[in-house]
Amino acid sequence: MTTPTAEPTPELPSHYTPAQVETRSYERWVARGYFTADPGSGREPFSIVLPPPNVTGSLHIGHALDHSIQDALARKARMSGAETLWLPGMDHAGIATQNVVEREIAKEGVSRHDLGREAFVERVWQWKEESGGRILGQMTKLGDSVDWSRERFTMDENLSRAVQTIFKSLFDDGLIYRAERIINWCPRCLTALSDIEVEHTDDDGELVSIRYGSGDDSIVVATTRAETMLGDTAVAVHPSDERYTHLVGREIELPLTGRMIPIVADEHVDPAFGTGAVKVTPAHDPNDFEIGRRHSLPAHVIMDERGVITAHGPFEGLDRFEARPAVVAALRAEGRIVAEKRPYVHAVGHCSRCKTVVEPRMSLQWFVNVGPLAKAAGDAVRDGRTRIHPPEMAKRYFDWVDDMHDWCISRQLWWGHRIPVWYGPDGEVVCVGPDEEPPAGYVQDPDVLDTWFSSGLWPFSTLGWPSQTPELAKFYPTSVLVTGYDILFFWVARMMMLGLYAMDGQPPFRVVALHGMVRDQFGKKMSKSFGNVVDPLDWVERYGADATRFTLLRGANPGADVAISEEWAGGSRNFCNKIWNAARFALMNGAAVGELPADLTASDRWILSRLQSVISSVDAALADFEFAKACDLLYHFAWDEVCDWYVELAKIQLSAGLTGTRYVLGHVFDALLRLLHPLVPFVTEELWRALTGRESLVIAPWPVADPGLADPGAEAEIVQMQDLVTEVRRFRSDQGLKPGQRVAARLTLTGTGLTAHEPAIRTLLRLDEPAESFTPTARLAVGTVTVELDTAGAIDVAAERKRLEKDLAAARKEAAQTTGKLGNEQFMSKAPDDVVAKVRARAAKAEEEIARLEAQLAALPEASA
Repeated sequence: MTTPTAEPTPELPSHYTPAQVETRSYERWVARGYFTADPGSGREPFSIVLPPPNVTGSLHIGHALDHSIQDALARKARMSGAETLWLPGMDHAGIATQNVVEREIAKEGVSRHDLGREAFVERVWQWKEESGGRILGQMTKLGDSVDWSRERFTMDENLSRAVQTIFKSLFDDGLIYRAERIINWCPRCLTALSDIEVEHTDDDGELVSIRYGSGDDSIVVATTRAETMLGDTAVAVHPSDERYTHLVGREIELPLTGRMIPIVADEHVDPAFGTGAVKVTPAHDPNDFEIGRRHSLPAHVIMDERGVITAHGPFEGLDRFEARPAVVAALRAEGRIVAEKRPYVHAVGHCSRCKTVVEPRMSLQWFVNVGPLAKAAGDAVRDGRTRIHPPEMAKRYFDWVDDMHDWCISRQLWWGHRIPVWYGPDGEVVCVGPDEEPPAGYVQDPDVLDTWFSSGLWPFSTLGWPSQTPELAKFYPTSVLVTGYDILFFWVARMMMLGLYAMDGQPPFRVVALHGMVRDQFGKKMSKSFGNVVDPLDWVERYGADATRFTLLRGANPGADVAISEEWAGGSRNFCNKIWNAARFALMNGAAVGELPADLTASDRWILSRLQSVISSVDAALADFEFAKACDLLYHFAWDEVCDWYVELAKIQLSAGLTGTRYVLGHVFDALLRLLHPLVPFVTEELWRALTGRESLVIAPWPVADPGLADPGAEAEIVQMQDLVTEVRRFRSDQGLKPGQRVAARLTLTGTGLTAHEPAIRTLLRLDEPAESFTPTARLAVGTVTVELDTAGAIDVAAERKRLEKDLAAARKEAAQTTGKLGNEQFMSKAPDDVVAKVRARAAKAEEEIARLEAQLAALPEASA
């Protein structure tokens, strides 16, 4: 952490232009090493590892939310004195990157097979250096205060060593094995997929009911994938389903094949769904595979890796989607079709990269035996070593880790960490560690590891593991993982399992802070098809990084989805401009940071007291990851209290020669800019440096509440004055007076505690002292204060009376209509409760409006006046 020094004060232009500030400030921060962590310092550590974006990716709105939260935490920790490491990096993104490069070389008329494995991998590295990693540059636009000196990539030499080390350890412990299992398969990418690489959408399909067997021994099953019936090896029913008890243990003929298959009883079957009987295709359905294992059923693979039918017969050689109608037609010709439903909407899995429909397929793959690892991951949360926030999300985590299936970790790709297993000429299998050589003549497994395997090591491999580095000793376990709840299982659970295993029971992070998805202002998921996708870089360009961040953070409640809109981004820009203009006023009027004066006014004591409360509240909100609450507290304190009230009161005090006000202004803005800095770093940096003349807010200390400045008496006094000013302003508006219009008034403040504030009250309300000839035409009581106004000549009484009478007629009409509805027995007996409640609310509001308008009419002077 850098020691702050005094610096020349930058000049502030009259308008804040983000583009003129952001790049310059960020480059200065990086050049001065503010973000570089020192593992040798004696400070308490605070560490976050950035969830690594794909090397192929660009910054989307979900990233922007995730990064804004992490940056706010890192900046606050740094200001609080912690040795802060926010470590950036990228994931090699096996499938996505290989697809990108394959498309690139296809333009040259060659395939990866033409190049060969080694040459193709070299091309991928070349692409990575030339075109990959665009997102890292985009992170600077958002203001990410990451330690660029420790940028990592999952294919880096040390991270690759970590992958090989932990694979061998798991293999030697019997926790990695090779077997034939059902996996997600992409017939286009020709590889196994992890669950997170499969996107499910509701697609139009068909549901076909087929009769197996004949006569009393027949049974009807329904399927959306008719072609898979060629691989059926049983029909399953529930053991307690009396409709089929007489058939269990018997065999029936599988149509089109002539094969006899058994009818088995299995608890998995839901007797209430459909006919209560299901076809069992162990080689092409994960549930059927488990049924097949329980009943020792054979598994017939009936299509190849490209989704082409391989079962002998008339359908051999057809693509799966060509075979489907052909199989249905053949069954129809045999009279086997009982019912057909089209369209039938159902969830269909698609490859997230190429959008091809995924095929469940039995395949020889490498797996992790997750049983003991998943138990350890569950125990770490249950015993408090890791805390999931918000706590209610822990149940979802337990649901996953307590019922986790073995993890398929092999991928049929060339780009990635190659599986460190070698095969001998006689079937020998050897797992090779990072410092070992395979026996002569052995051949390495051609597959690579699932990308999630290497990213599962991210919290400790990036810190130097398996070496015992100073970074690992200082910053592991990391302080917090910030991520969306949608990958709680896919990534978080894997990091927990592998971190606990590699680090002797130490979890990879102390807290998992979950946020939701970004949605539009109507709560709809962002989608290109909906036309509601927001490009955060577009917002940064038009509104500034601070406004973009503040818009996202102001909606960020723990575990909840975040709604945003263009209008709110504009509002956040206005907030930044408001702070800029108020701070410029303070500076132009001599605001300075120094010792507070002894002779503070009530207004000074009020704003200083409120500041202490806000510091404490913001601290509590950020500690609980309630960014929306922190933003709301600071927004209203800055706008409503500092800008709208204290700055106006300060103008009055300064014009009265109260020079101590300059130090109060300086103190308040100093603390306010520090509090806002983790959320809106650029505008606060520029203003704070101008105010203090010091080096940077990045390394400035976080504000600490001073109980000695708490002053409930001053707060009550100013609140009383605010209530009075607010009511009189409303009354003036009701009387038809323009905001800037001055009128004579008599104030009766005796015994209210506001006597000393009369000059300020008159200034704020544009009220002149009454002359000897003062004759009040309007009177208002606010608590024990009486305000009398002379509006004669200030308003057109006849026009104002006409306007009020028109509004009064409309209010009476509304009251009559709503009262009539509430008195109608038929309406009251049939209308829903919420509708009745709304009508009652309208009636009450109409009566209030009538009373207000009648009072205004009564307060108007006679037209002759």
